[in-house]
Amino acid sequence: MGIWDDIKKTFRDGSNLTRLIYINIAVFILITIIAIISFLLNNTAISEKAINLFSVPSSFKALIVRPWTLITYMFVHKDIWHILFNMLWLYWFGRIFLEYLDQRKLVAVYLLGGISGALVYILSFNIFPAFSSVVAESVAIGASASVMAIVVAIAVYVPDYIVQLFLFGRIKIKYMALAIFVLTSIMDFSVNSGGKLAHIGGAFFGYFYTINLRQGRDIGKGFNRVIDFFVTIFKPRQKLKVTHKKAATEFEYNKTKAEHQSRINSILDKISKGGYDSLTKEEKETLFKESQKKN
Repeated sequence: MGIWDDIKKTFRDGSNLTRLIYINIAVFILITIIAIISFLLNNTAISEKAINLFSVPSSFKALIVRPWTLITYMFVHKDIWHILFNMLWLYWFGRIFLEYLDQRKLVAVYLLGGISGALVYILSFNIFPAFSSVVAESVAIGASASVMAIVVAIAVYVPDYIVQLFLFGRIKIKYMALAIFVLTSIMDFSVNSGGKLAHIGGAFFGYFYTINLRQGRDIGKGFNRVIDFFVTIFKPRQKLKVTHKKAATEFEYNKTKAEHQSRINSILDKISKGGYDSLTKEEKETLFKESQKKN
């Protein structure tokens, strides 16, 4: 089995966590290939157009033209360190998430957390004067908001879960999530403020999701139904396999008929010697079916 076959098998048989990571990596490879082609052709517009096609814009006018970017942006990374840390956080906290909650909830939190982050980013850039000069050109990419939603959601769900950290030892997940939030969303806010606003939106959704879940309300259930609908549409249907029974030859037909008649004769001979009650249940059924044919 080759590498590509291994990847397909892992994607098909793996968890939703594995699939989310694979999709992020696949998009990163695609973006990287486009960037290389753009460099070789000395045409940076190719790479820029590809990024803009998937990144979510802060401008309402641009968003109306590219509404799908509310979803696609959370799978796009340009920098290797950006995707590396996002995927590591997603893997570590995603595994803890799946220890207590199911895979459908993981996907719902990832996607809805990413959408929440995008909405906070867009609204902030259109409301606050600090962004008025860049709102027309600004775009956001990356899974950070989605990952932050998962980190906060599971930290609120099992706040006393113990994580073993190198150099720090045993630490409760609630403190770890708080540290991640402060370091990535609050510190140096003026640097990459759009990304930090998206983090805050994702964190808010993660908290809101778990609070509702504890009260018996799964606010991601409706979103899961939408996902199921589209998966059903695009999932390839199994092809019906039609088989044709080979017609028996005259020799085979005569042979089968002779064997059947020999069986009937054996049963009749048994009746003549021991009576009808000497027959087994199977022999009685065979004789009954034969009598029905003649009728």
